[in-house]
Amino acid sequence: MNTNKIHKFLFGSKEKQGFLKLAAIYGLLICIGFVYIYPLLYMISTSFMNRDDLLDTSVKWLPSSLYLQNYIDAATSMNFVESFLRGIFIAGMPTVFNIFICMMVGYGFARYDFKGKKLCMGILLFSYILPSQVTMIPTYVLYNKMGILGTVWTFVLPAVFGNGLNAPIFILIFYQFFKQIPKVLTEAAAIDGAGHFKTFFKIAVPSAAPAIITVALFSFVWYWNESYLTELYVQGLSTKSVWTNLVIQLKNFDTSFNTKAATGDTATSLSESVRMAATTISVLPLLVMYFFLQRHFVESIDRTGITGE
Repeated sequence: MNTNKIHKFLFGSKEKQGFLKLAAIYGLLICIGFVYIYPLLYMISTSFMNRDDLLDTSVKWLPSSLYLQNYIDAATSMNFVESFLRGIFIAGMPTVFNIFICMMVGYGFARYDFKGKKLCMGILLFSYILPSQVTMIPTYVLYNKMGILGTVWTFVLPAVFGNGLNAPIFILIFYQFFKQIPKVLTEAAAIDGAGHFKTFFKIAVPSAAPAIITVALFSFVWYWNESYLTELYVQGLSTKSVWTNLVIQLKNFDTSFNTKAATGDTATSLSESVRMAATTISVLPLLVMYFFLQRHFVESIDRTGITGE
């Protein structure tokens, strides 16, 4: 009898998982989580260390005191407030158009049958797997001829025409979601005299809140973290551009901080703590946004059918 209980405890039964399986699952999750959380913990811990803590080999994780001057120096060097507001605008404007346009395209693919639909879907998938480096130079020349190089329109206009950053995957997200809406709802709306646009705005859009949240978060994060294309198109390769956001400021941080450092000791003025503080404040807006929206984000991922397979 005891042997049977031990066997069930270790290997489980049909109703309950065993201890060995649970230990293996949680052990694997802890290892994977540690790989992701270790850099974050190291970044935050180091950002509060002063120069003495960095030179003291006995100080590993916990600083002797919370040295906030690192954040003050980093924020001053990066023009935090102005760069933060520019980053919100650069990432937010194309995100709004990405949501609206991709939602309309996804709805069209999901609810209507037309000639060339499979071809259009194939082109959509091909445009997603096509590396951006292939079209980077022609796109740069096009924007230069249009006179929008060095402005936020280089991000907004593609989003307006459904070709924003990673727009194909957003179209597929909406396509997958609208496929799950019962056709009875749209048929009932048509019987009541609603046209195509009224059905879209009155039935499809209100029910697409989970997909909208998913696309909004993904799009904003990808635009926020996109440093190369922002520097190439929006900033226009000018170090004094008015469209310099936090990510670009972080990229140019070493030069900027050395220029504005108050001390004359250039060899030690740029410490690792200030670097980590600059990195922390550059990713802090995304962490705060996800902290408040994580519940809605997880629910939207589940309802839109994104499984990572």
